[in-house]
Amino acid sequence: MTDIDDLPVAGTAVLLRPTAEGFVVLLMRRPDRGSFAGAWVFPGGKVESSDRREGSDESDDARRAAVRETEQEVGLIISDPVLLSRWQPPVEAPVRIRTWFFLASAPDDDPRFSVDEVVDVMWLSPAEALSRHATGEWTLFPPTWITLHQLSRFSSVDAALASAGVARHFSTRVIESPQGRDFEWDGVRLRTGALPWTIDER
Repeated sequence: MTDIDDLPVAGTAVLLRPTAEGFVVLLMRRPDRGSFAGAWVFPGGKVESSDRREGSDESDDARRAAVRETEQEVGLIISDPVLLSRWQPPVEAPVRIRTWFFLASAPDDDPRFSVDEVVDVMWLSPAEALSRHATGEWTLFPPTWITLHQLSRFSSVDAALASAGVARHFSTRVIESPQGRDFEWDGVRLRTGALPWTIDER
């Protein structure tokens, strides 16, 4: 099996909004059914035929999907999202979708979410989102956790956007340990056996 399998593709938009203290990100909670049931995630979804263009790269199709899904799910129109990362799912995953993440400045409009796909939306700092997960209040999936962890290093929207532009590739490996399940990527190991999750970075 190669790193790039013939998988469905999705695009995810990480929306940033400046504040006096730095910036906040938009997270939305999925219903307690379907994909990512009950979890807090970024807007996004699978690439559809309307997102594809002849001769375009997979990442460009995913970018169009991220823009479209963001408007459909939370009613926000974004422009010029910047490549952040590409997530290759582990072979053990029951549903395997390769997902491209993008950073984007959020418009000033208030979100208007689709009640069929979204239960709630919140703007909060990456550190606050991680804190809510650490206490067990929120459910996060590893790509969301890692993205928030990375963003927590930046003090402004401009600094976060300046760090993006080239996708970092995360090919996920699942490792069972005596302490529970770990997720590993090149140079990164996320230990998820107990809260709070911890990360080892080389």
